[in-house]
This record gives sequence, structure tokens and C-alpha cells, in this order.
Amino acid sequence: MIWPGAARPRSLSRPLPEPDPSSLPPLRDIIARYGLAARRTLGQNFLLDLNLTRRIARAAGPLTGVTVVEIGPGPGGLTRALLETDAAQIIALERDPRCVAALQELASIYPDRLRVVAGDALETDLTTLAEPGATLKIVANLPYNIATPLLIKWLREVDSYAGMTLMFQKEVAQRLAASPGNRTYGRLSIITGWLCEIEALFDISPLAFVPPPKVTSTVVGLTPRAQPLAPARMEVLERVTAAAFGQRRKMLRSSLKSISDDPVSLLLSCGLDPTARAEELDIVAFCALAQAIKGS
Repeated sequence: MIWPGAARPRSLSRPLPEPDPSSLPPLRDIIARYGLAARRTLGQNFLLDLNLTRRIARAAGPLTGVTVVEIGPGPGGLTRALLETDAAQIIALERDPRCVAALQELASIYPDRLRVVAGDALETDLTTLAEPGATLKIVANLPYNIATPLLIKWLREVDSYAGMTLMFQKEVAQRLAASPGNRTYGRLSIITGWLCEIEALFDISPLAFVPPPKVTSTVVGLTPRAQPLAPARMEVLERVTAAAFGQRRKMLRSSLKSISDDPVSLLLSCGLDPTARAEELDIVAFCALAQAIKGS
């Protein structure tokens, strides 16, 4: 028997409705309550405009049944937008203890869908955070000071992710999407383009952030390729591109001396002009060099 006014057993209860996002405390109140002044040492620039955070969440594509890992969520602006999607779960990885406490308040409102993890993204294997077999996507407003190392780290395990929607400073986004012959084309362009389809989606003004950074940001979509553009081992491809672009104004016959005793023969064996410069070679050509070096 259930007495009037008594709580029903969970098995007999209807599922609790999702919280109304408009009923959540304003982000600025959360920032004040937890003393979340942005810290330069952590590369923090908070994005509080919910129209923009919702746009980023939409840019991540269909999220039904997906586990989203958000890096550096801060007070939770983008986190709230992700919770409004059909994502199965959001895992928020945050290293700032102040923000972890603020995010736990949000997690208490969404206990089945938001999990807050305290940790450093550079030292965390994201694939261990989700349930085995989960479809994973990364969505993040990346701290500028560690954005490139984080991207390279995730590219090393790119088969684990269905997609990445990441915010970089615009200069880095341009390097990612650059083509041969472009002055911004380089190592990052090659490694990323080798493994992913790259799309620069939209820019975000510095004025949208608290505090405003000195640069414009760009949201970039990265979709892992079913197969890399050409055969190569990543560690060898990294060595080749590091040598070639370390002295990008020199001809390849000179810049590759650090990795080959006979760079002219190496280049000719790949059908490449020894007098070419690094920025003239496409991704497939660099993969051919990496394969030739691996086999030498």
C-alpha cells in the first residue's frame, strides 16, 4: 500500500523530466559564487554566450547515443548547451578545482547524463573515461597554450573518436586547413590532414569571451578518415616533417640531411625533386618519404 503523499517506489515512478535549461542559475551567478575569475596560467577564457555555445554544440553534428568528452569546461557554458542535445552522456574533464566544484552543482541536476572528472587533459587517456564500446566525440574550447599538443595526442588515437569539434585561435585553424604552397602550410597541416577531414566552421570574436583574448577564435570540425590518405607510420612522418619544415626556406636536399645520409637519392627514389622546398610537397609525397625512410 502507498500512503497518500508518500514517495512512490522508483520502479513505479515515471522517468523524471529533463530540467528546464531556463531554470538553471545564470552562469554569471555561478562564476561569482565559486570565485571563478579566469586564470591566465590555465589559459582560461570563458565563453558565456549561450547562443554561441549552442552553435558549437550543433556543429558537433548528430549526438544521439554519443558520449561527448568536453575538455576544460570552466563554469559550464558549453556543457549546458551539450546537455540540451540528445547526447547519451557528457563527460566534463576539468583541472581547475574551483570549476570542478561549480560543475558538480550542474551534475547534481543532470545526474544521469553529466559526469565531472578532475584531471589534466594532457595526462588523461580519454578513451578510459567512457563505457567500453561507446561512440566518442570530443567537443572543446581548447586553452590556446596547450591546443596543439592536445590535438597531436588525440590524433595518435584517432580511431577511438567519431569526431572532434575544437576551438583554436584562428592562426592555428588556418594552419590546420592550409594547402601546399600556402605560407601557413606545415607539419600540423600534414599530420592532421593525413588522418582527418578538416573544416573551419566559423569564427568567434574576442569580445564573446571573459576575459577577451587578444585573438579571434575559430571552431574547427575534424572527422577521422576511414583510412589515412596514404600508408605511413606517424612517428616517422613526424620526423620527416620536422626536418623538412625546421628549415623550410632550404631545398629538401639540404633540410633532410638530418634524417638521411643521402637525401638526394631518397627524394629521387620517391619521384621528388631534390630542389623542391617543404611547402611544395603534398601529404601523399611526405608519406612516400616516410615509407622510404622506414624501409632504408
